[in-house]
Amino acid sequence: MLTLQNISYLHTNRDLLFDKITFTTNSQEKIALIGNNGVGKSTLLKIIADELQPSGGLLKYDAKPHYVPQIFGQFNHLTIAEALQIDKKLNALKEILNGNVTEENLNILDDDWTLEDRCNEALQYWQLDNLDLNQKLEALSGGQKTKIFLAGISIHQPDLILLDEPSNHLDLAARTLLYGFIQNTSSTLLIVSHDRKLLNLLNTVYELNKHGIAVYGGNYDFYAEQKQIENSALHHDIQSKEKALRKAKEKERETLERQHKLDSRGEKKQKKAGVSRIMMNTLRNNAENSTSKAKSVHAEKIGGISQELQNLRSGLPEIDKMKFGFDNTSLHKGKIIFTAKDINFGYTHQLLWKENLNFQILSGERIVLKVPNGSGKTTLIKIITGKLIPKQGTVYKANSKIVYIDQDYSLIDNRLTVYEQAQKFNISALQEHDIRMRLNRFLFSQNELNKTCNALSGGEKMRLMLCCLTINNEAPDIIILDEPTNNLDIQNIEILTAAINEYDGTLVVVSHDEYFLEQINIQNTIELTI
Repeated sequence: MLTLQNISYLHTNRDLLFDKITFTTNSQEKIALIGNNGVGKSTLLKIIADELQPSGGLLKYDAKPHYVPQIFGQFNHLTIAEALQIDKKLNALKEILNGNVTEENLNILDDDWTLEDRCNEALQYWQLDNLDLNQKLEALSGGQKTKIFLAGISIHQPDLILLDEPSNHLDLAARTLLYGFIQNTSSTLLIVSHDRKLLNLLNTVYELNKHGIAVYGGNYDFYAEQKQIENSALHHDIQSKEKALRKAKEKERETLERQHKLDSRGEKKQKKAGVSRIMMNTLRNNAENSTSKAKSVHAEKIGGISQELQNLRSGLPEIDKMKFGFDNTSLHKGKIIFTAKDINFGYTHQLLWKENLNFQILSGERIVLKVPNGSGKTTLIKIITGKLIPKQGTVYKANSKIVYIDQDYSLIDNRLTVYEQAQKFNISALQEHDIRMRLNRFLFSQNELNKTCNALSGGEKMRLMLCCLTINNEAPDIIILDEPTNNLDIQNIEILTAAINEYDGTLVVVSHDEYFLEQINIQNTIELTI
């Protein structure tokens, strides 16, 4: 179906992204392509889709793949039909049905008489039957654009499908449709995703890393179990090597102490025996040479073990290198922070929500806001944070510190450097070396501290935001997270999950990632209906 042999890719600056990528997919195989941000997953998909040329290697496939990209802004100027590349066929079909049966129209249609029926069925499946194929994409939401391109799969019926983060921007209902499609399709799938529920529907995991491709014959949970076994073995090897290093250093100390005592005893005997000064110097030089040789032997052994230990540690997952330090919130558990009684809102005379909202937020709770696309999520968050007053109903808001972290990490000033951004949260006057140490704990090396925040990836901004919260010793009483796992790779989602689980304050999360919600122990739900 698809074969890659020694595929490599160089950036325009000649930096190597990946090298010697080799694998073969089988018919009807469903593959997850995973890896940390920046390893080249999307680039590899684009190479397979023939949208990028590799720097080297050979690519073969039996049928041209159907590619659904992660970003759709480049299609905004097109109509839905043009973006799906069915506009010419639909026009030809319309012309033929209207009696204009020309050879040109017949050639364009290419006997595809069921095209219009497939379009209707696909749009209906993805709940897009209210859209006109002549609409421009620029007027559609991110979720609608994603569903348009997913509908294109059913229209074109390809044997090989490439999907790049297909569940991004999809609400729970649309994700359920996507999961159903993945389970039922007989096409070969190669999917880049951080959605672990989706990844568990696939039967093979390809892990892309700087060393190439590692293949795991199972779904994501199987992969995670295998990685845990590998990491446990790695930790065991590191502990063994650390023990060997301590023994080698202790052996060196004992040997040098014994050699020093022997040399001192020998020198005293030689003085008592009246050995000449020239002979004494010769004997002293011999002793020093012997000590130097012993030092050299031990240093070589210690250096070798140290290098082996460094190599082992470099293989640790980044999350194992990171340490967190969230302070505890000052509010006692169960304190009422926010109460909404029969509230609703409308920017015009029409109200947003079908039913008035009634809910409470208590200190220490973990709550998910379940909100279909376009149901007033941002409005509700603004009411909770006190930036909007409801048009009807009443609210009670206790004096509390709220941190709202949106999808774009707007609390981060893109004009600042990483270090300057961290200093902005330094209200307790931490010293420079303390700030640098904390940034290093969140995987920012010394070379990255002068990098501007504008150049950071989503995962890097997330880590910087978490670091800033730990630098600010006044722990927030409420953290509100808006689709926090969008555009993060699995590694950074695990980092975020670990950080959240160390936080003991109130958490309000907007997310359609059910796996993530399970991992952070969500207790209650606020559901919006329109």
